[in-house]
Amino acid sequence: MTKKEKLILELLRNKCIEFGSFKLKSGVISPYYIDIRKLVSYPKLLKKVAIVYWSLVKKLNFDRLAGVPYAALPVATVMNVLYDMPMVYTRKEQQTHGITKLVQGEYKKDETVVVIDDIITTGESKLMVIKPLEESGLKVKDVVLLIDRENGGKEIIEKAGYKLHTVFLMTSILAFLLKKKKVSKKLYQKCIDFMKKTKRENLKKLK
Repeated sequence: MTKKEKLILELLRNKCIEFGSFKLKSGVISPYYIDIRKLVSYPKLLKKVAIVYWSLVKKLNFDRLAGVPYAALPVATVMNVLYDMPMVYTRKEQQTHGITKLVQGEYKKDETVVVIDDIITTGESKLMVIKPLEESGLKVKDVVLLIDRENGGKEIIEKAGYKLHTVFLMTSILAFLLKKKKVSKKLYQKCIDFMKKTKRENLKKLK
């Protein structure tokens, strides 16, 4: 087994990947759910995930990391420490006291940041994160994620002019778990059908 395959099994074992019936932010019911917020409870696994992120990040040209709260912020912070890489992060809400900036951390205008997030579904939340970064004078070219749910988000964000880099595709995760008999053929097909249907619906936005 490769290191990435072992990582998939660890994510499954620690319920960062789950199967069942889950209501997404969009209101859609998904047969699987990805939650890397749980990584903060597993320091060794968090470090492994940060290292696999870095295998993609280190190939890019940028000045700082830009961590996205809340799920990906711990991962970005670990890379910040492990690789001595300066970081900023975006706030979820506007601070009403002190320095009312949506982008926290030191940076200079026209520096390039690489956005670090957890997953992508429709891509809309990524564009919402990129907006305050660019309004603050930073440049964004690349977004790095752990998992692409393959629901059309990649196409949407790349049409907006950004490059998406992903450690895992959900189809690859499912294929590996099927091979290892961690999911049934029925559940595998249910997830694949859901992904195809959701992708068709989301890509209508591009037309």
